[in-house]
Amino acid sequence: MSAQLPIRRARATVVCAVVLPVALLALQLGPVAQAYGAGSAGVRVAGGRGVSEKVAVTEGQVREAAPGGVIVYPSVTSCLTVTVRLGDGGLVGGHASLFQVPGELRSDGILTAVKDRVGDRPVTAVQVKGAVGAWHPSYFVKAIEGYGDGEQVPVPAGQDLDGLAEAVALGLGVPRGLVTVEDVPDGDQVVG
Repeated sequence: MSAQLPIRRARATVVCAVVLPVALLALQLGPVAQAYGAGSAGVRVAGGRGVSEKVAVTEGQVREAAPGGVIVYPSVTSCLTVTVRLGDGGLVGGHASLFQVPGELRSDGILTAVKDRVGDRPVTAVQVKGAVGAWHPSYFVKAIEGYGDGEQVPVPAGQDLDGLAEAVALGLGVPRGLVTVEDVPDGDQVVG
């Protein structure tokens, strides 16, 4: 029997080494949930009824939060966030980066990805927030990286709230009246 004791201890050590970090992560994150739909990634921690869902949307990503959920856009500095409020209370969010993050969407792909995720579901509002003064409305049509040598990249001439709202409404195929644009200082954005 004593020969088996070290094996049991070894198994317990391995189990603790795997389970304990996962449990601690779950406690630190609280109620975290995955984005819904094909191609989404995330972690879902089981919770009771009424537990709200938190979905992180980082630069160049589009994700969705279920009805009653919350989208967190971390470290918005030179970015714009686009949050679509759905008729059922769900949210679809895109984090448009001024410069492409490797492996993620460019700014000219964000609105198409958001529109695809929304599909034919009713939209009640669209909120655009972030570094408004750093953005030219055309960046949603052609990203800065899309310009070649010798091509003139449009430079914003201040905060073009109306131009950004028009570009987002056109890109999402929603009425202009549903889109609001707000200049928000650096930091995390939480939309619920």
